Formats: sequence, C-alpha cells, structure tokens
Amino acid sequence: MTAAADSKPADFIREIVAEDLRTGKWGGRVQTRFPPEPNGYPHIGHAKSICLNFGIAREFGGKCNLRFDDSNPEKEDLEYVEAFKRDIRWLGFEWDAELYASDYFEQLYQWAERLIEEGHTYVDSQSLEEIRRGRGTLTEPGVDSPYRDRSVAENLDLFRRMRGGEFPDGAHVLRAKIDMGSKHLIMRDPIMYRIRHVPHYRQGNAWCIYPTYDWTHGQSDSLEGITHSICTLEFENNRPLYDWFLDRLGIHHPQQIEFARLAVSHMLTSKRKLLELVREGHVDGWDDPRMPTISGLRRRGYTPEALRNFCAEIGVTKYNSLTGLGVLESALREHLNKTAPRAMAVLRPLKLVIENYPEGQSEELEAINNPEDPSAGTRRVPFSRELYIEREDFLEDPPKKFFRLSPGREVRLRYAYFITCTRVVKDDAGNVVELRCTYDPATRGGDAPDGRKVKATLHWVSAPHALHAQVRLYDVLITKEDAADVEEGEDWKASLNPNSLEVVEDAKLEPSLTDAAAGSRFQFERLGYFCVDAKHSTPGRPVFNRTVTLRDSWAKIKDRGD
Repeated sequence: MTAAADSKPADFIREIVAEDLRTGKWGGRVQTRFPPEPNGYPHIGHAKSICLNFGIAREFGGKCNLRFDDSNPEKEDLEYVEAFKRDIRWLGFEWDAELYASDYFEQLYQWAERLIEEGHTYVDSQSLEEIRRGRGTLTEPGVDSPYRDRSVAENLDLFRRMRGGEFPDGAHVLRAKIDMGSKHLIMRDPIMYRIRHVPHYRQGNAWCIYPTYDWTHGQSDSLEGITHSICTLEFENNRPLYDWFLDRLGIHHPQQIEFARLAVSHMLTSKRKLLELVREGHVDGWDDPRMPTISGLRRRGYTPEALRNFCAEIGVTKYNSLTGLGVLESALREHLNKTAPRAMAVLRPLKLVIENYPEGQSEELEAINNPEDPSAGTRRVPFSRELYIEREDFLEDPPKKFFRLSPGREVRLRYAYFITCTRVVKDDAGNVVELRCTYDPATRGGDAPDGRKVKATLHWVSAPHALHAQVRLYDVLITKEDAADVEEGEDWKASLNPNSLEVVEDAKLEPSLTDAAAGSRFQFERLGYFCVDAKHSTPGRPVFNRTVTLRDSWAKIKDRGD
C-alpha cells in the first residue's frame, strides 16, 4: 500500500480507492483512465479530470490509460488527439497505455450480435424523429416501436446488412430492448448503432455503422480492466444503462464514480461553442490566450504547476458549483510570484528628462531578479538622462492619497535615485508630453543618506536603451459570470467581451528582455505577469501576453471612491 493509501484521503473518491485497496476488492489493483472524445481541444474542465485520474493512479501506485472514445467520425480528428497528448504531458502526466475505442469496434460488434441472439436488442426502422417522439417524457411513458418484436433471425440479417453497407444513413438503428416505461429515459430502448457512411480518421472506410458513446464507453472500460471508472456528474443518469450492458454481457464490471465537473466563472467549457468561436474567427485559434483551452492558458502564460495546484485546492465534490475566476488567478499568481523573474516595462510611456544628469552619460544599476528566490541573482539595468515612466504614475493636480509623481514631489525610481518633478511640458492641446526633473546623486540605489523618506517607488525604462515591443492585454472573453447561463432564444455570443483584447503597439521594455525565449514568463514590476507569445514573436521584436494582473493599491482606492 502506498503513502497515499496510508494517509487520510483528500476527497471522497480517494476514500473509495483507499478502502478498496484495504479490502482487496480489485486484487490490490488501481486502474483508471482518462477517456476524452477527440472532437476539440482540451480545456480547463479536462485539466481537473486529468489531474484526478492520473493523480489517483500515481498516488496509489496504480496505472492510468489514455483512451480516446472516438466513435463519432463526423466530429473527430487526429489534430485533437495530438492536442490532448501534448497537453497531458505539459500538465506533468504520462499514460501507461494509449488506447482507442475505435480499436474495439469489432469486439463491440460481436457483442451486439450476441445481444441480438439473446433477444436483448433489435433493429428499428423508424426515423430518428419517430424514435424521439416514441420515447415519451419525464411524465409520460414511451411507446414500443412497431419493430420491437422482430425475430432474432430478422434482426441479425438486418444488422449484418447494415454493416455491409446496403442501407443509407438513417434507414435503421440498433436499439437495446429494455423498458419503454422506465422512469429513466435513458433506459427506454436506447440506440446502440447508427448508419453513417463517413470515413473514420483511424479506421478509414472499414465501417459504415458506428456505436454510440453509451454502448462504447462502459465496454471499453471493461476491456481495459478499469477498476475505478471516474466520470462527471451528468453520467450518473447513464450508470443504470452501463450496468445493464455489462450485466447482460457478463464481463468485467468496473465501479463507476461520479464527481462534479469544473465550471469557472467567465469561462466556456462547451466544445461546441468553443469550436464556433474558432470557426467564426472570434479568436486566434484554439490556443488564443483568451480561450479556456489548456493550450490557450499555456500561451497566455499559465504554468502546469499552477493548474495542478488549482485543481488540488478546489477539490472533488458531488455537487455542481461555479468556481470564481479569482481562485484560479490566485493559484497562478502564487506560483509565478515564486518563479517568474522580474523586469521593468512601461506600457503607456511618458518621457522624463533628468535635467541635472550629465548628457550622453549612462550607467548600469543592479536589480534583483526575484525577491522570493535569492538564487535567481541580479541583473544590470541601464540608466540615463532620458527615461520613460508610466503615464498614470503622474498627475499634475493629484488628489488626496495619490503619492506618485506630481509637480514639486519627490519619488524613488526603482533601483536608482530619488527624483523631483520641476516642470511639465505640454503640447498645443494642453496634453502632458514630457516631464522635467532633477535627481539626487546621493540616493543611488534608492535610499537617502539623510534618512528622508518618499511615499512612492516608480518603475522606469531608459529611453535610449529601451526595447520596443507589442504587449497584449487580455481580459475575460465572456462577460457573464456563468457562461452557461443562457436564456432560451438568447444568442450566447451576445456576452462576448468586445474589450477582451487591447494591443499596446509600442511598449518600452528593459533591454534584458530582447532575447527572451518564447513561452518564458516575467513579472513586469507593478504591472502584472507576462509571457513571451510563442506564436507571433519574432527575433528582436517580441510579443508579450499579459498572463494576469497584479492588484493595484491606487486602483483599489479609486474603486472605493476615497
């Protein structure tokens, strides 16, 4: 028994697994699987399931398969398969076996024939609309199909001819013969096979009938010897059907355990809607940094550690809830604060000239790379007579509690000197275009020998040394807190945020960032965490994506109206 099994389990699923190991229910085995459908890119909801299935196997000394439930050829693609494999590995997990439900098609077909022979299934020749109407409602029982009592011989003949390609799409389906009066709608003779003359991305044209997800899923688990079949909560309604299939076949019967899927505020997890965003050009592909896909989060600058920590923090429950985006961002900030090197960048530059600093002179100042990590060391930052500061760090007529730069006020430049604003230069329209200042040479490094204090420290970039870069400021893509809360008849895209992306074309960055590698992450001091965009950066012209903001004390004061 592993350390995880010996210690107190973190959630109810781990409690079940620990108890099963204690009692030897599965002969000491723990076999899980992560079973995505390859019809889109993995998103934040998949991240929770990946961490849960692979995490349990790792913690309890078991194994976890990656199995693609690829029984719908019209929506599946190898691109999505590769995306899942890439993102699972990026999250820090490795599968014990790479499997595909489509490799079980022949076995599933043979089992379907067996159920026909035993009188448990039949070929229905009604249209899908007729089948839907005959299924009944939550308050009214279903109606038997007129084809429900076909003979075994006729059903076998039709089913084999369906496989042989004799019939067009929609001519027949194979249905389980269960109970049209069941209180569970899913037990009212569910469809097991449909005719689809569509090539499969792995099987080619070998099949023209395809098993439904509900017929495929449980039997695939059984074939793989899964012990704990961990599903999201909506599959609790499907469990009686999965049990019925497994019991009729008399094969290995995994234990299905349901948990609540992850929903994060302002984030979509509907693959249909995400695909719509991509196809209609609302975003820059599946990996757009505004997307809730794992590849989008990675491109935005999220770390695998932050996502794993987030999934561990929110835990595993049996009730659906909406997790605030702030919880996810807090986990991200916590990790980046410890790991991201610091740098100085000015997004909305205002030129500042230090009039008593010698013209043509520059010097290098020592800056700390990460105060949370002494081993990260220091770097040298150039300083000169002409600098850029953030435009919002100056107010000509400051209100109470604004302690940044204003006429006559002294502030500290980070790692540099105390400066005092002596003059404001404006254009013909009255806009501030330049500040004239003086500096105190005795305050090099940021402290005054006479002990005087200042109330603000500003970041800056040396103008002649500045790296010019594009910076993309991202906000939520969906304005609604609950992206799934869409009224009937309402266009869900009405909640798309028109201000989800702001592009700053000529930000000024310290020169140490010139050769920053694609995907590398930094804290731009006082601004937030940023990541080098791996898709659009070019040598000497990096593009930075804002990963997440920092809390701004002045912004909080303004929000309160003080």
